[in-house]
Amino acid sequence: MQITASSISLNVADPAASAAWATRHLGFAEEMSADGFVSLAHPEAGLHLIYLRTGLETFQPASAAGPADGLLVVFTVTDIDAEHARLQAEGAEIITPLQTEPWGERFFQMADPNGIVVQLVQWVDAPPQ
Repeated sequence: MQITASSISLNVADPAASAAWATRHLGFAEEMSADGFVSLAHPEAGLHLIYLRTGLETFQPASAAGPADGLLVVFTVTDIDAEHARLQAEGAEIITPLQTEPWGERFFQMADPNGIVVQLVQWVDAPPQ
């Protein structure tokens, strides 16, 4: 199998709001859009974010057409503290404060306007025991 691109598709009530949030706070740019659909790309993420309005008649499979509950969109960054400060200053809603897990994962979480949880993480040395 040869994979040529990667995307994550999220069902949300307001695709334009989530797209605007990802553009403002995460540096994504719109590649295409239509009624109920926005596709974003990022020059460094290696991943497209696609937002679909919940309830689209064309969504397949219909059984999975609800909102993206329980999903985390996670991006690894090089300076988590600087990103945290920047996003706080921009007014992004931080829902889980900056913290470091015993295994060396330093992270925080935000919520976009549709409640999609976006986590930024940086792997650091595990703290002393």
